[in-house]
Amino acid sequence: MNGAGERFETVFSGTEPERIDRFLARSLPLSRTRVVDLISAGRVLRNGRLPKKRDLLEPGDTLRVEVPPPEPSALVPESISLDIVYEDKDFLVVNKAAGMVVHPAGGHRAGTLVNALLHHVRDLSGIGGVLRPGIVHRLDKDTSGLMLVAKHDEAHRRLASDLKQRRIRRIYLAASWGHLQEEEMTVDAPIARDPRHRKRMAVVEGGKAAVTHLRREERWAQADLLRIRLETGRTHQIRVHLRHLGHPVVGDPIYAAGWERGFAATGSGWAEEMARRTPRLFLHATELRLRHPRTREPLRFDAPLPPELEAVASWARSTLSGTG
Repeated sequence: MNGAGERFETVFSGTEPERIDRFLARSLPLSRTRVVDLISAGRVLRNGRLPKKRDLLEPGDTLRVEVPPPEPSALVPESISLDIVYEDKDFLVVNKAAGMVVHPAGGHRAGTLVNALLHHVRDLSGIGGVLRPGIVHRLDKDTSGLMLVAKHDEAHRRLASDLKQRRIRRIYLAASWGHLQEEEMTVDAPIARDPRHRKRMAVVEGGKAAVTHLRREERWAQADLLRIRLETGRTHQIRVHLRHLGHPVVGDPIYAAGWERGFAATGSGWAEEMARRTPRLFLHATELRLRHPRTREPLRFDAPLPPELEAVASWARSTLSGTG
């Protein structure tokens, strides 16, 4: 990994007091968790003094943030096959397979995308922390599709800034149970940890702002194929918003378990067959549009549905013409 750290200096110019951790996470290419860790480690100064994360900033406050060089990683590079859609000296675009965990966590210390990347790329950006080198944004384990990976800190900083400023366009394809009331919809509903089920997320008043744009691509017998654009990137955002609408993602073991049984009264058996044929979460990151972090050239990358999901879609289409 790169040996140099990063230093950021900024002045708070807001008209209303704001918590220091929230302001820095909003203003810098750092997650809020990373900001809190830096504050706790004494790497943040407010007007030359050590602050607390809950401190409220006043107009004119000067902040200095030092991001230390990444720690030597204990992660083991692994020779795992990667589907690399694009690569240059600044970043990669990887088409992640379903079932692959992005970064090490409890129960997944090996076999992750990060382990594979460390084998493929000698140096990766350290801004994401020792366990998430190069990772600009993540996908759930069971979601397939396109991901951005930075090779060095400057590329990471610029890509993360573009993502935070909503300059990167992320498009997904998903199959959802039932039919949306409109051909195009926008869901603007905050997301937080589900207070009743701590391992799930939910639409919760006071949660983090989350906006998802939906467009029906195909209308099947008892499901829709949706084209989805993320405006924000909360944990499980698409899955939670579609469940909130009453149209969860087909094959979702957390938010749609047994959902197909709700269609039993129709007597057609279509939903049960759809569920049987769907081997995993029907959610795929199909398109990325961005500007190159160094040249600012506009770029577009596409990844069609993987074979196991395309087979399900083909079956669903065939039933409309009576050939299924």
